[in-house]
Amino acid sequence: MSTTTQKIIDFRSRPAFLAEFYGATPGTAGYDTARWLNRRTGSLDDAHFHASFTLDGYLEEIRQSGIIRAVVVGRDTPGLVVGNQRIAELCAGHPELVGLGSVDPQARGVTAALASVEHAIKGLGQKGINLEPGFGAPALHADDLLFLPIYDACQELGVPVCLMSGPTTPDLAYNDPAAVGRVARAFPRLSIICYHGFWPRVNEIIGVAFRYENVHLCPDMYLFAPGSAAYVEAANGVLREQFLFGTSYPFRAMRQTVDDFLRLGWKDEVLDKLLYGNAKRLLQL
Repeated sequence: MSTTTQKIIDFRSRPAFLAEFYGATPGTAGYDTARWLNRRTGSLDDAHFHASFTLDGYLEEIRQSGIIRAVVVGRDTPGLVVGNQRIAELCAGHPELVGLGSVDPQARGVTAALASVEHAIKGLGQKGINLEPGFGAPALHADDLLFLPIYDACQELGVPVCLMSGPTTPDLAYNDPAAVGRVARAFPRLSIICYHGFWPRVNEIIGVAFRYENVHLCPDMYLFAPGSAAYVEAANGVLREQFLFGTSYPFRAMRQTVDDFLRLGWKDEVLDKLLYGNAKRLLQL
């Protein structure tokens, strides 16, 4: 077990068996990429995710890492779909798993996407909606008009929207913190969670979160990347209510990420918020 007795919610997690992209099948391009990304993000064992080739193995990894809840994120992009129903089936009967839905209004159309949002939240009990504008076909900025009805629906439903963007965004022009700021200003009651912390645009996204208290940062595996010390400085100070822990499993080793996180120099008075309290509040657990 991890040495901490601190309650931990992992805000970004997926078992490898969900998709080839997550490393489900040795000998494939997806598997090789999963190992490469693990090496780039500092995993000491780049094949650790073999443990989650089965559901039982995945749940055991969560327990052994001292994590009490893992947020399992759906995906709806032209390159990969892990649907909301699949996420719901995975989480069913496992209280340590919390599901997030995902929609792509560009591919599905706005009307169908809005219906999917409502079903994910009201029908499947999912706790928020994941959007990936920069992975669309074509790529879009987060404040594109196409997404505004989704933001409005989530604001009225009282659930967060997660925006994922980092260095693997196909065109880094769409890794755009300024667009997040415009969304935050237009939807002041909407909680916005920035997966990957929009790394490497660290200072810019911190500036957006400084200005808009409804913006929350989850740098997950990029918290250990070059230039990320500013995340720690911000979370120890003004962003202590707006920062979330995530492993980005299977792309970084779960237990190692917990242990590495605890060594980053957090103030005692913020640690519970970062690892547990902020996520608990946003997910309404």
